[in-house]
Amino acid sequence: MADLFASPGPEPEPAWHPLADRLRPRSLEEVIGQDELLGPDGPLGTMLGADTLGSVILWGPPGVGKTTVARLLADVTDLAFVQVSAIFTGVADLKKVFEAAKIRRGNGGGTLLFVDEIHRFNKAQQDGFLPHMEDGTILLVGATTENPSFELNAALLSRAQVMVLNRLGLTDLELLARRAEEALGQTLPLDGAAREALLELADGDGRALLNLIEQVSGWSVEDSLDQKELARRLARRAAQYDKSGDAHYNLISALHKSVRGSDPDAALYWLARMLEGGEDPRFLARRITRMSVEDIGLADPQAQSVCIDAWNTYER
Repeated sequence: MADLFASPGPEPEPAWHPLADRLRPRSLEEVIGQDELLGPDGPLGTMLGADTLGSVILWGPPGVGKTTVARLLADVTDLAFVQVSAIFTGVADLKKVFEAAKIRRGNGGGTLLFVDEIHRFNKAQQDGFLPHMEDGTILLVGATTENPSFELNAALLSRAQVMVLNRLGLTDLELLARRAEEALGQTLPLDGAAREALLELADGDGRALLNLIEQVSGWSVEDSLDQKELARRLARRAAQYDKSGDAHYNLISALHKSVRGSDPDAALYWLARMLEGGEDPRFLARRITRMSVEDIGLADPQAQSVCIDAWNTYER
């Protein structure tokens, strides 16, 4: 029988780590695609340089490094890193976290509390952070994919700065792909067009790209694959879209601006992307009819009639 009072040994390392975990940056300088935020003149870079880091909300799409940045902030500031998820954490769990942070503070230490998906906490739960932020018990770092102005209450926002993390561009994704190839010890079996298609398939999500690279690197092929062969072997990635969140409003705004800018190709792209994501065609019919009146108007008097006829055809 094991000794109940023996000090537990280190947990055995798992036999396999996902590539995304193996390539997690070990310093803020290694973070890709967020120079505007983390650079010497960026908001976070300035705060760290002046040793005045306060509570922050990291807002950005999935796979851009929100969790990684939070971990590295704890390392830089020499604070204990505590991570909770708003999906799985209740009030009782938070009370335990706050009590542990108070004890740690009494012993001369500090706590960086990272709350993933913080927008999923209701208003009352969000208010529970306020006294502990004010007295310095915790330094709060929240992560959200939704607009904080809509999802977080004013009291919390007044005590934390919102930091925006950008979707990764193709140049950033290429740099990430090269790091992955170096870690894997092999180059991807793709020609130039297929490699670019792979980067575009990630849609600015670094984690998604690394998962795709890990999948492609395991293929046994003799020659480089072209774009058509790559598409045949890879499962199609679901379009990132929501019917009431940021993606919904960003895409309808892009569609509206494309129409105003007289760019039919862009307008068709954004329209197709919304339909592909599952948007209600009736919503699009209403908005496009409104555009025909407000933005086109007398420039093409038939535009409204065409829109209404198309709408009626769909309804029937």
